[in-house]
Amino acid sequence: MPRPFGWRFVSPLLLGSTLNPINSSMIATALVGIGVDLHAGPGATARLISVLYLCAAVFQPTMGKLSNLFGPRRIFLTGVGILLVGGVVGATAPSFGVLLVSRALIGIGTSAAYPTAMALVRRRADETGSGVPSRVLGNFSIAGQVTAVIGLPLGGVLAGVFGWRAIFGVNIPLALLSIVLTFVGVAKDSPIPRESRERWLTALDLPGIGLFAGAITSVLVFLSNLRAPAWWLAAVAVVLAVALVRWERRAPSPLVDVRMLAVNRPLQRTYLRQILTYLASYTVMYGASQWMEQGRGLSPSTVGLVLIPLSVISIVTAKVVSVHGWVRWPLVGSGVALILAAGVMLAVTSRSSILVLVAMSLLLGVMNGFSGFGNQATLYQQAPARDIAVASGLLRTSTYIGAIFSSSLIGITFGSAATDAGLHVLAWGLVGIGVVVLILTVSDRSIARVAG
Repeated sequence: MPRPFGWRFVSPLLLGSTLNPINSSMIATALVGIGVDLHAGPGATARLISVLYLCAAVFQPTMGKLSNLFGPRRIFLTGVGILLVGGVVGATAPSFGVLLVSRALIGIGTSAAYPTAMALVRRRADETGSGVPSRVLGNFSIAGQVTAVIGLPLGGVLAGVFGWRAIFGVNIPLALLSIVLTFVGVAKDSPIPRESRERWLTALDLPGIGLFAGAITSVLVFLSNLRAPAWWLAAVAVVLAVALVRWERRAPSPLVDVRMLAVNRPLQRTYLRQILTYLASYTVMYGASQWMEQGRGLSPSTVGLVLIPLSVISIVTAKVVSVHGWVRWPLVGSGVALILAAGVMLAVTSRSSILVLVAMSLLLGVMNGFSGFGNQATLYQQAPARDIAVASGLLRTSTYIGAIFSSSLIGITFGSAATDAGLHVLAWGLVGIGVVVLILTVSDRSIARVAG
């Protein structure tokens, strides 16, 4: 009997799930060239980053909802098709406005991959009675970390050798490869029932999608600039969130099952842990990197070398815990590692040895590896099977909330320059985050010791 999670089945899902993080990081190396060629300033080119984040934050759970209605394989292929169009549009874009449309299409298309992949894995596991596929979940975590890391150098090579349009064009062969691998390795979805076709508008819950999009967009834009907070956006977010909950409570086919989420406290804690761990991770990566250049006086290349252990240890720890299926103690360990990393940050000054900075990088890598797999495996067990696609999309939305919040936290702490004093204030904030993550985990008896 063939293995239920062989490479023919898993490889297109892993490839598709990497396309969002790799597109998120590749663009950084091309912003200057895009600005010069299309006559756009730094503020305008930065929108190429934010538009993908916003689209992904909104469309990850939306694509999960669509997969429930029309089948995860169909929506996976639809998303890859949208990515293919986005790559063509970006590679041939005559203006900056068209390039923004391309990034939006890439954000929407890549948003389909992860929630539908999780739904396909869950369906395969239930059909074969194989339990929680911890190694597969670990591979998803590792693939996301690897591609986020290689995105920067890959983008640099593509932009340097072929020009910035290659960063968009590379999505064309990747999308085509994903489509071929999916046709070869992933079984077709069941036929769509006739009654579903006739009532798809009601089942799609367009008002819920609109309210969710408005609430998330308002939250993300508000969190992106807390140095000069737009309080009216916070008020809009609250109003839209309340309206969303009220609508979803009576919607016949809600985008977000708020009744389930209201009583599923363990799942709420998983989302909160995801927000906090990514808030901490991005804060250390970007905040510490900025301080190492401005406060410590290191060159960008040296900073990159200091952060290499972070990526390596993240991958190693995620692989180890996923092979053994450990869940509870890695989540506890992620909180401990974050507190220790913040403790090292409290001790460093502009005269500290590079070895101390490497130690901080290693501890953060341990946190990333533990929490990345742990939260994913916990969500897999906590979310009902019928909601796994939307729940997985919301996990990615939580990631974006933490990532965008980190930029404001860094800006508030450092101000105009990254100093030792600012770094230490940032470290105390990370200690607090680590303590909260630890409490959320230790007090949650629903978290399994081992997956399955």
